[in-house]
Amino acid sequence: MNIGFVGVGRMGANMARRLAECDEHVTAVYDVNRAVATALASELGCAACQDLSEVTAESDAIITVVSDDAAMRKIFAESGDSLLVNARGKLFINCATISPQVHVEIERLAVKAGARTLEACMASSITQAREGTLYLMCGGSEDTFRAAEPLLRRLGKTVRYIGKAGEAAKVKALVNMVMNINTAGLAEGLGLGDALGLDLRMLREVFSETGAASRVLQTDGEDMQNREHAVFFSAGHAAKDSGIALNLAREIGLDLPLGRATKQQYDEMIAEGLGELDKSGVAELTFKNRHKHHGDHV
Repeated sequence: MNIGFVGVGRMGANMARRLAECDEHVTAVYDVNRAVATALASELGCAACQDLSEVTAESDAIITVVSDDAAMRKIFAESGDSLLVNARGKLFINCATISPQVHVEIERLAVKAGARTLEACMASSITQAREGTLYLMCGGSEDTFRAAEPLLRRLGKTVRYIGKAGEAAKVKALVNMVMNINTAGLAEGLGLGDALGLDLRMLREVFSETGAASRVLQTDGEDMQNREHAVFFSAGHAAKDSGIALNLAREIGLDLPLGRATKQQYDEMIAEGLGELDKSGVAELTFKNRHKHHGDHV
């Protein structure tokens, strides 16, 4: 099977490398950042496409990893250059965290073009993409899932079918909302501990053995203490994903105060020019005297 990639940033590029390593035929890559696509294409020995329609022409299965709803709608545009041009018989696997409704829209457009589409939402980061140990939650028709599953098993250690189009995206939005709340909560605990003069290594060890433990304590706790905010999952993405979950809540009339407060923290990071830091960078807002606007916040 020939495989194309649209969106070869940190996640997409590592997924492409992983598949190439598994002797899958990665034939075409595309990115709005042309230099990124060209570099990866020369590394993998495949084509760096100038047009989306060219990716479809070169591939049987196309994996997309784009940034947001707008980017998703653009690559699946109903007119002009688009992945949907001559898409009959093609399989699209869409991995971005976007609004569930957009996955439903894209499925409808793909069906109209004679293609199949599956959402494969990733609850993992860059390292797992490279190692093929992603946690993948899939939404779409069960037949399409079965067709995509062998390929997905190259990329994920867990490949779980959730339900029809949009369902996996709902689960993914909730995963990220809760993860973001946990991250912001941990930053406040460590920030207060630091201001109280407590030893943060000791505090993290105590947290890890008690009800304050969380996955983000393992992944982000030490980084928060050491101000190491190299990006695995950016604050900008955290704000976007919490926003998706809050929109779902708003649509059904549910108020989520912790979700709202957390999104405000990530929005504030963006406003203060910290949106490209890792989500752990939320500690810059909660530790005393770290960030210029926040030294005196209680």
